[in-house]
Amino acid sequence: MVSSVKSTTAVPKPKARPARKDAPVKDTEAQPLSEPVVLLSGGNPQIPKGYGDAPVQAYIKAMPGWKSQIGRQLDTLIEHIVPDVKKAVKWNSPFYGANDDGWFLSLHCFTKYIKVTFFRGTSLRPTPPGKSKHKEVRYLDIREGEFDEQQISDWVRQASQLPGEKL
Repeated sequence: MVSSVKSTTAVPKPKARPARKDAPVKDTEAQPLSEPVVLLSGGNPQIPKGYGDAPVQAYIKAMPGWKSQIGRQLDTLIEHIVPDVKKAVKWNSPFYGANDDGWFLSLHCFTKYIKVTFFRGTSLRPTPPGKSKHKEVRYLDIREGEFDEQQISDWVRQASQLPGEKL
């Protein structure tokens, strides 16, 4: 007769080291995407988290239809106004920051528009039209054919000079 005996000695799992919030951010520009980009609901590109220009350019390239052209226009406009702009893709959205002070703007694709988020939008004049459940955040929804370069440039200039959002 064969008996099976279960071990009662528990094997401890290795503990994961917590991420350091003060760790330096590494630029991930050097790695191009080797896999096709998946479009999430609303046509938002699923791009791996990364810092620098390359992940943002991969996101813009993967934006469907007319949105890719608007994404390029926005990116070029932001670079022109804020020459030392910091870029990243976080939560499947490009983020833009200035002066290591945090993020001042992000983009996100939806089915019929691109949502531009101004993290200190209530401080902009005139205030962008889209309200948020977050006190200071304001949105601008850009639909096909509705790119107001002068107004967007003014908001980008103002937003880049305000304290950014630490996310």
